[in-house]
Amino acid sequence: MTISPNKKIYFASDQHFGAPTPEASFPREQKFVAWLDEIKKDAECIFLLGDLFDFWFEYKTVVPKGFIRVLGKLAEIRDSGIPIYFFVGNHDLWMTDYFEKELNIPVYRDNQEYEFNGKTFLIGHGDGKGPGDRGYKRMKKVFANPFSKWLYRWLHPDLGVKLAQYLSVKNKLISGDADVKYLGEEKEWLVLYSKRKLESKHYNYLIFGHRHLPMVLKVGENAEYVNLGDWINYFTYGVFDGTSFELKEY
Repeated sequence: MTISPNKKIYFASDQHFGAPTPEASFPREQKFVAWLDEIKKDAECIFLLGDLFDFWFEYKTVVPKGFIRVLGKLAEIRDSGIPIYFFVGNHDLWMTDYFEKELNIPVYRDNQEYEFNGKTFLIGHGDGKGPGDRGYKRMKKVFANPFSKWLYRWLHPDLGVKLAQYLSVKNKLISGDADVKYLGEEKEWLVLYSKRKLESKHYNYLIFGHRHLPMVLKVGENAEYVNLGDWINYFTYGVFDGTSFELKEY
């Protein structure tokens, strides 16, 4: 794909709206909507790399209450003709077809490859990738299992959403202390994952969220690993202008 003149591609991840409470996250939601309002002026397309919400579950006829400003702004941008791509994170794992039907936004559950202006991209949320973290990988298999989703759907939404929000905050799954400390290149599991991917195929940019720690690291010849950070502590986002990628703070 060739980017139009004076247009840019934007990337953001890990907003976790609703955490630790809807009231506490409201200023962050307003800030994100303001950012969307700014970038729509020159956006070729927008990538949202997961965990937009701290919890999201789609019942057959019900979705979680709230987030109307974010959803409305996404609908406005998409209706204007700007493509938006959404990657499911570990907090919005139980997303089904609401975004696709109501907002016309495609939803992806694993990495996707793209080429823009001759530069190759590998893009995904990043959870469960790389070595280690076996406990989470087992847990994800349970959560993603259709039978598990079917069972959870039998909980009344008032109970199901409240229970999920409690567990999310209690277990510090938003941005636990360990997540905001750089572990070193040899211990950063998404860096190791990126290097392993490069052994079989070259990418100029390997872009992920999930880690909550903004960073850009060279991982090979003309290859960079990017973590987008979050909209809890850092308010960082990525921009590709057709030639180079830059991580910025809003």
